[in-house]
Amino acid sequence: MTENENNRAVVLVSGGLDSTTVLALAKNQGFSCYTLSFDYGQRAQAELVAARRCSEQLGAEEHKVIKLDLRAIGGSALTDDRIDVPEEQTSGIPVTYVPARNTVFLSIALGWAEVLGAQDIFIGVNAVDYSGYPDCRPDYIEAFEKMANLATKSGIEGHYLRINKPLINLTKAEIILQGTLAGVDYGETVSCYQANERGFACGRCDSCRLRISGFQEAGLPDPTRYIGTE
Repeated sequence: MTENENNRAVVLVSGGLDSTTVLALAKNQGFSCYTLSFDYGQRAQAELVAARRCSEQLGAEEHKVIKLDLRAIGGSALTDDRIDVPEEQTSGIPVTYVPARNTVFLSIALGWAEVLGAQDIFIGVNAVDYSGYPDCRPDYIEAFEKMANLATKSGIEGHYLRINKPLINLTKAEIILQGTLAGVDYGETVSCYQANERGFACGRCDSCRLRISGFQEAGLPDPTRYIGTE
């Protein structure tokens, strides 16, 4: 493996605040970033436009969009139009949880990393200010990393693959502050679960509420474009 390949990283990007911050942090660490997004049937298609835009702005080497049809199994407000996106705080794991989503995404990222000769995958999971999804917890990521090194040619050959989770223990405000220092333009990101086609946010869903409180706690102006302010 060449030095150049060793410096490559696959970065999962959704177009939202967290994953864009992770991309900026990976770039600042000196990685050559290959960004990966998924068109899985989610409500907010505008996030895919944001993912490509932010990847280009932050200097990704290549950006791929993989098309999946998670609407075929449904089970989430993001992939089944019969389930409403909650606009108030709920208890337990919210209906915006997409079954096995991070496992599917990381598995495909793992495959691309092998093809690229990359030993690093970056993901923007967070276990502090988050919606309570089970596949955002540290023990899940650690378990996936162990599996990845058992299941791949590169792992068996001694090229240990790392799942990097730089935001895992940060509050939303801390994430925003780090991203701002790293050069992220949050006005270009889309976090809303039900953003319109122009990327304007509802301001009411769980993701919007976390984002709003994050900017407030960080003491920074919120650059998000909201529906009704066009």
